[in-house]
Amino acid sequence: MAIPKILLFYKFTPLPDPEAIRLWQRTLCEANNLRGRIIISEDGINATVGGDLDDVKRYVRTTREYAPFKDADIKWSDGLGDDFPRLSVKVRPELVTFTVPEEVKVTADGVQGGGVHLKPEQLHELVEARGEEVVFFDGRNAMEAEIGRMRGAVIPNTDTTRDFIDEIESGKYDDLKNRPVVTYCTGGIRCEVLSVLMKNRGFTDVYQMDGGIVRYGEKYGNDGLWDGSLYVFDKRMHIEFGQGAESLGSCVGCGERTPVFVNCANLACRKQYLRCEQCTEAGRVPTCGQCEGAPA
Repeated sequence: MAIPKILLFYKFTPLPDPEAIRLWQRTLCEANNLRGRIIISEDGINATVGGDLDDVKRYVRTTREYAPFKDADIKWSDGLGDDFPRLSVKVRPELVTFTVPEEVKVTADGVQGGGVHLKPEQLHELVEARGEEVVFFDGRNAMEAEIGRMRGAVIPNTDTTRDFIDEIESGKYDDLKNRPVVTYCTGGIRCEVLSVLMKNRGFTDVYQMDGGIVRYGEKYGNDGLWDGSLYVFDKRMHIEFGQGAESLGSCVGCGERTPVFVNCANLACRKQYLRCEQCTEAGRVPTCGQCEGAPA
């Protein structure tokens, strides 16, 4: 019986020939029947792929044979089967599109000049030592934070990663520049860069959650400082870290708690918004309510 698995990993390391890595990774995924998204740049790789357990294991073994990827932190989770519609392997100027590649310096040791990495237990030690001084800063798009976030976190007004520069340069977070700021995101990759950008703009005490929300949730489940559901970029759409977790999101139709995003029925919009299964089954609220095609 097939056992579907999804893996997520990134590795910041200089790659002198990204196109060669792209061809190798595409061939490797195709040979093992994997689908998903892989981005490669001169600074490394960012991958989320899924398939049958045995196929995924073969992919991991071969990927680790390439010395720069040998110690990549690979995060595993259970898939649903057919979790990605296709395989996409691309070379891009940045692994994460903050639009400031000149600020990111990468060596064989990873991104230079970023925040201090904190493992989950170290994060709790910081909170115990510094208390309410500690600020959680969400490094994801604001939509993702609607269904789950670190308790009391600052949620920047961002629709895409490109929006972060304007946000942190706007002055609205200047009062945080001398406080301990912990950046966090899904798997950790966005914070590798965001923490550099924040330090470059005067934030003096910056940390990043090592392994992201995924590793934190694996460690503490529903008993830590994470509340709600985690948005993921595959067929599952969201995951929880234990029984009884309640999403922070609310259905636009009835207000009930839900982690379920759907696409606006207006083909010119297609924005994702929260709608519970009951409202979906009843045909209520077919559009996001904010686009031109929404009913008056």
